[in-house]
Amino acid sequence: MEMGAGEVKEIGRGVRLRQGLTGLQRALLDLVYPPGCAACNAPLTGAQALCASCFAGLRQIRAPFCQVLGIPFETDLGPETRSAEALADPPPFARARAAVVYSAVAGTLVSRLKYGDRPEVARFCARLMAAAGQDYWAAGPVIVPVPLHASRLRFRRYNQSMLLARELGRLTGLSVDPHLIGRHRKTRQQVGLSGDGRLRNVRGAFSAHPHALERLASRPVVLVDDVYTTGATVKAATRVLRRAGATEVNVLTFARVVIGEDLPI
Repeated sequence: MEMGAGEVKEIGRGVRLRQGLTGLQRALLDLVYPPGCAACNAPLTGAQALCASCFAGLRQIRAPFCQVLGIPFETDLGPETRSAEALADPPPFARARAAVVYSAVAGTLVSRLKYGDRPEVARFCARLMAAAGQDYWAAGPVIVPVPLHASRLRFRRYNQSMLLARELGRLTGLSVDPHLIGRHRKTRQQVGLSGDGRLRNVRGAFSAHPHALERLASRPVVLVDDVYTTGATVKAATRVLRRAGATEVNVLTFARVVIGEDLPI
């Protein structure tokens, strides 16, 4: 599913040109830049983001799963069953949910969203995330994206977690606060680091807005990121939010790595 840089740029050019066009203009543009599957670039005839083959490669996470970490179970052991990981190392957040298990297709979507100049992928991902986090929305939480350091934001031009958060806000009608926490210390990329290395890498990387308590206004927080691997990043961000006065923090990601699957990060 990997593509060359020139092909990625060509696809991105068609995507950018489509934005803001009328239906007729978009139809004409499709003759020049046919819409393609966001994962494999196979031609699409409708408005769907993925072809049928790639969509079948997504394993959506549905019950039964760990009520704390959202790790899928093979069998239903009861509504309050917790995973061994949640019992051995309880997280600082209340619950974590993810839309899909990290796989080849999910990883390609995340890569296109982060590095392939395909920000429109966020809309597809957010639709699945909104369903995965359905138990969060009734409480009227504030949606908070995991922030990027300013230097990395300048390099990428956008924060993929912010794009996901904005789409979730649009779908749920809830407010998004991208400034509730910031990333004041530049860290290494987490890819390739051990679990302990990831924890050390993000320790002390986040800080809360000085008026975080007022911005929260007693609302719970839904912390949004693209992938849950070991949870080091969202755990560090959660601790900062809790110290700033958040009474409840829940986590929502597009994908999560499940031990035993073929493609851990």
